[in-house]
Amino acid sequence: MRPSQTPRRRTLPAVLTTVLLAAAALLVPALPAAAHDELTGTDPASDAVLETLPEQITLSYSADVLTDAGATVIEVTDAAGTSLTDGVPEVSGSEVTQALAGPASGTVTVQWRVVSSDGHPIDGEFAFSVPESTPTPAPTPSATPSASATAAASEAASPAATTEVTIPLESDAPASPLPWILLVVALVIVAGVLVYVFASRGPRNTAGGGGAGR
Repeated sequence: MRPSQTPRRRTLPAVLTTVLLAAAALLVPALPAAAHDELTGTDPASDAVLETLPEQITLSYSADVLTDAGATVIEVTDAAGTSLTDGVPEVSGSEVTQALAGPASGTVTVQWRVVSSDGHPIDGEFAFSVPESTPTPAPTPSATPSASATAAASEAASPAATTEVTIPLESDAPASPLPWILLVVALVIVAGVLVYVFASRGPRNTAGGGGAGR
């Protein structure tokens, strides 16, 4: 019986060792994944509805993220795809802050990528909403009247400008022919009277002269 028990005692440690190695092989690949950092919160929160675009957004992670150049990237765009980021993101321990600027319109999308404390990059996306901005209407050209338009309006509003009639002075008016006609008529009358007087005196003088001679 002793010879049969000896192989069993040697086989049991070998089986236990094989089981432990298999379990370790299954657990080792999962360890790095468990060590990755993760996003734990955002300000503003995902799917939040805000009155205006905030001055900045803050992303919080489960551990400090790396601060290597280009390791942290934050992209913020509005519904039209216009970028709203102002400068580069600032990393402080486990928090990343990104300043925002510009008018927002509708849904604002935030895409982020950081390098975890274990050296692996992680990324994600979330969104929030702000009211759509109403564009300010541009002033029309007629909103500011020009000097010529103002002068024309002033002339139209003045009654004297439309009813004024220029009357020529007597010195400028052409001379009337009536005085000359009256003068000619008077001369004709005077000439007729003179002719009549001289004609009537002639025969009398001749008759008187003949009687005296007799």
